[in-house]
Amino acid sequence: MLTIALVAATLGDTPAANAVRRALEARYRHATTLKAAFYERYSDGKGGIQAESGTVYFSRPGRMRWEYESPEKKLFLVDGTNVWFYVPADRTASRAKLKESSDWRTPLALLTGKADLSHLCRSIEVSEAKAELGAGSPARGTPRNTVLRCTPRSSSPDSGDLLHEVDFETDPDARLVRVVIREAGNAETEFRFGNWEENLPLPEAIFHFAPPPGVAIVIEAELAGAIR
Repeated sequence: MLTIALVAATLGDTPAANAVRRALEARYRHATTLKAAFYERYSDGKGGIQAESGTVYFSRPGRMRWEYESPEKKLFLVDGTNVWFYVPADRTASRAKLKESSDWRTPLALLTGKADLSHLCRSIEVSEAKAELGAGSPARGTPRNTVLRCTPRSSSPDSGDLLHEVDFETDPDARLVRVVIREAGNAETEFRFGNWEENLPLPEAIFHFAPPPGVAIVIEAELAGAIR
């Protein structure tokens, strides 16, 4: 990892942003596995909204498993080399190489030990302070959540990059509670996390995808080539 001084020089971050970033990275740096409940909300920027929820698992190095439970069962899995997406009702699974995937979960790679915010962000700043999630106003002196706003390294005002901005919200204990990913055309994906558990003895098999009998495998690179 870059030294703190070099990161600050590279990103031009404020001391406040660096302090929050370091706390977030330190929180998950020594966790070999993670588990959390998640809620996902996607807005296409044209009035269409989709909400889903389930359980997510992270494992070093570079693996994650998203088990969607509502409103439909789905599986999104990164095994360290490939990205799999499987919808049981469709009897079809797609596979893409991790390095070729542009999936919006990429900013969450910091939870698997494959990235840190200094690699993901061209600049980062404290966007706003938020009250702890929940109804009502916080009492005076109640610790507040903090939001870091990341401008991805690949993003620029004149480029056609899809990923424009990412917010990382942390609670007073530096746990990640919310991520908001903003893309071209005002599209937005929001994740909320809760019930974090660390260093669970997760079975190795859950980070490998074995297609059930009769499930068709679609190779995304081959499909893209055929379309061209």
